[in-house]
Amino acid sequence: MKPKVAVIGTGGTIASIGTGPFDIVDYGANQKMLQIDGILELFPQVHDCADVIAVPYKAIPSPDVGFADWKMLVLKMDELAAAHPDLAGFVITHGTASMEETAYMLSLVAKTPLPIVVTGAQRPASALSTDAGMNLANAIRTAASPEARGKGVLLLLNDEIHAARDVAKTSTFRMQTFRSPDFGVLGHADGDRVVFYRSPVRCTCPDTEFDIRSLDELPRVDIVYAYSGCDGTASRAFIAAGAQGIISAGFAPGFPGTAEHAVLAQAVQDKGIIVMQSTRAGSGRVFRGKRMRDSGILAADNLTPQKARLLLALALTVAKDPSEIERIFLKY
Repeated sequence: MKPKVAVIGTGGTIASIGTGPFDIVDYGANQKMLQIDGILELFPQVHDCADVIAVPYKAIPSPDVGFADWKMLVLKMDELAAAHPDLAGFVITHGTASMEETAYMLSLVAKTPLPIVVTGAQRPASALSTDAGMNLANAIRTAASPEARGKGVLLLLNDEIHAARDVAKTSTFRMQTFRSPDFGVLGHADGDRVVFYRSPVRCTCPDTEFDIRSLDELPRVDIVYAYSGCDGTASRAFIAAGAQGIISAGFAPGFPGTAEHAVLAQAVQDKGIIVMQSTRAGSGRVFRGKRMRDSGILAADNLTPQKARLLLALALTVAKDPSEIERIFLKY
């Protein structure tokens, strides 16, 4: 008997239909995107991998995916797990632009113990050399693999299995765009079998302290990007907009410009805003040195700015004390 896997579609390149087989860049202008059942009709071979349950949700570009969608996905997976006690796992199809953010968010808030695999494509489903079908098949195979249990949310493209916390999109068009810079892949979905070589050690779903199922929104957290000559204008704008937290995407190894630092330090001391120092480098830990300690700015460990933003927003739903925020960043 084949394992049962639920596939939830949210849109993205994997669902997109261009104007022809060579339309692999501007296909979004065609404004045609399939629901998940339409994708499965294009690639019926994936049914050989599992008993697939198609779950239509949305068909949208991934930059439009946000809190309401993350909450709905969590609730939908709870519902599907209750309705199908023999379910082996979940696949979520998603655009690659914000895929790493959805994967990391779900790794922090999903409450199912079943494997969750997020996948998509670098080329639209209509392209001559689309990766949509193989990525979908491999994601289904991975979600059905007993070895995928206990590893949190996984991201799969190009035959590679990544941990949601570690992975980042690193190239605009290349098929090997997703990388886990500091640690590498967890395993591979090869032609003969799905193989794992390591497991994440940071706390992940379903055993987290965060629960968004009853929330209407997350606290506002913004990202300020470091560049030569930055003068704090962006930070002041975020503070005026009501930010409860700010992620400083600083120069490597992890610090803002002098003028930006002055604004951020004042925001911590005068307004109690939580400021986390990340880096624009894309990999590597941030060290909390004397200047950061004196100003009350916390270190975001090795999280990218976009992922640090998600964790800080969730942290602010359960804690306000900086020492507790620091604990959370070391745990997740």
